[in-house]
Amino acid sequence: MTLFALATVVFGLPQSSVPSADPASCAGCHPRIYDTYRRTGMGRSFFRPRPARMTEDWDARNTYYHQASERHYTMLRRDGRYFIRRHQTDPRGRETNVVEKEVHYVLGSGNHARGYLHRAADGRLLLLPVSWYAASGGYWAMGPGYDRPDHKDFRRVVTQDCFFCHNGYPGPEPPGREPVFPGRLPEGIDCQRCHGSGAAHIRVAQKQRPADEIRRAIVNPARLPRDRQIEVCLQCHLETTSFRLPYAIRRFERGVFSYRPGEPLEDYMLHFDRAAGAGYGEKFEVAHAAYRLHQSACFHKSGRMTCTTCHNPHGFELRPTACTTCHPLPITQHPLPLTQSAAAGCAGCHMPKRRTDDAVHVVMTDHFIQRRQPARDLLAPQAEFHDDLAGGYTGDVVLYYPSKARDADLYLAVAQVQDGANLPAGIPRLAAAIARRKPAAAEFYFELAEAYRKTGQNGKAVPMYEEALSRKPGLLPATRHLGVSLAAAGRLTAAEQVLAKAPRDAPALNNLGEVYLRQGRTDRAVAAWRQALTLDSDLPEAHNNLGVALSRQGDSAGAEAAFRDAVRIAPEVASARVNYGLLLLQLRRLEEAREQLEAARRLDPKLPSVETASRLLGDLEKR
Repeated sequence: MTLFALATVVFGLPQSSVPSADPASCAGCHPRIYDTYRRTGMGRSFFRPRPARMTEDWDARNTYYHQASERHYTMLRRDGRYFIRRHQTDPRGRETNVVEKEVHYVLGSGNHARGYLHRAADGRLLLLPVSWYAASGGYWAMGPGYDRPDHKDFRRVVTQDCFFCHNGYPGPEPPGREPVFPGRLPEGIDCQRCHGSGAAHIRVAQKQRPADEIRRAIVNPARLPRDRQIEVCLQCHLETTSFRLPYAIRRFERGVFSYRPGEPLEDYMLHFDRAAGAGYGEKFEVAHAAYRLHQSACFHKSGRMTCTTCHNPHGFELRPTACTTCHPLPITQHPLPLTQSAAAGCAGCHMPKRRTDDAVHVVMTDHFIQRRQPARDLLAPQAEFHDDLAGGYTGDVVLYYPSKARDADLYLAVAQVQDGANLPAGIPRLAAAIARRKPAAAEFYFELAEAYRKTGQNGKAVPMYEEALSRKPGLLPATRHLGVSLAAAGRLTAAEQVLAKAPRDAPALNNLGEVYLRQGRTDRAVAAWRQALTLDSDLPEAHNNLGVALSRQGDSAGAEAAFRDAVRIAPEVASARVNYGLLLLQLRRLEEAREQLEAARRLDPKLPSVETASRLLGDLEKR
């Protein structure tokens, strides 16, 4: 029996519901380890902002201008609270499109970078657009993925899967796997992410049971087999890529926060990669420690190397003698001229620091142990790459870890289509796998439906969404997208019936309003969009749609307020600016209309409505 299985038996509970202990309770018996671990990067990975921990400059060097999106950001401290404020300027130099969000949580230790989260009233966590980077004494810049004209600004939702690696488990998962985090959140990755729940361990210790029984009531990774021990780290530190693929798929029967140290990682998730020979062999990303280590001859030939061979998981220090186990030659007798001081150790040359491809302001250690450094400048600045715009990988997605697994054909077929890397070949492959295996999980049918919808095959998408919902009625994304596919197929009555079943979901209500408008039921459309905005006041699509409907009803003041909010929340949406510009033309406010239309042209010069509105403006100016 594995230590993980034994701990589960002691708890007497299924894996997904094992109770956690208060992390602070570990300090009573393990004060030194608890204190040093709390100060590691993992221990400081997530926290509520307070002055003692905010090393960034929120008072003086606290502004940043993002030229690509023409937005100014100011990082503010006010009455002991922290905020990020955004504004643009109009042609007369006046502030416009102002948005301000409070920083409720800090994401990241600050060893390399920090991001900031706002907690919405409904429990969603929103990633704020500006990050702080530790290099060069510290500076502000756009967060990873934001250095583009059309970034999501204050609307990027943190999913539960994101949260999995950046903090301790937050507690029971809400139904439907929606990105909502109710209740008080933990602060930092705690002891239980590597040792499993401490509840039984504490209970047995309090009863003063024999030491061996106390030890067996918790997972000690050092006593696990090599693969299980490494997988304690791989749960978060194995990411083949953060770009479109996907890099991993969690098994559909598993909850997000259900992984327990000591169980085979493949029972929780499967990892995928681009096909060999696709030209990505030298890629280097933030979460590439394990991925690059797996490419190293040292790792494979040693037969015993793990992450803790070099790293102390409870502290900061590295273990400098790790290399001498297999390479006993002292550094002073190194056969080649040393380009770095002896204090840098072997890693200084053989595991050089490099700039990462996915977070271009971050420099990290490359864990690919190599004889010689690449000849190019590994620290040279580079521009951020966005594979959803052009040049992203499109090709076969292959199983990476483990090399073989149960149900691999099903999950490998899902991997082809989930992020769109291999849609043309992946759709028939997934359809065939489902027909052959007839899996029970609703998510397989949902993923096939999504692939059909993304390729415009709404007629084929509908029965797959319906099959998914028959197996899991609470799968909210399936409800939303079934309604969208029905509407796209012209089945408006059926779409209305489906979308009306999700009355507490803002995106579904926005889609329902669109159906009502197509049916000519403008009053009901307006009501649906107003209800959506009571649930999520930052949904630009609902503001824009509401403006269109109110304009048709002759409510110019209401329409202007709606369009103004749509543009304020999402200045990058050209269609909202065109709609606002058209309304301003009707009101004969030509100068303001020109400003909106010129902004729309800069954002999307190929949008047909821009030309139409611009011609109308020209005609009015000639009169």
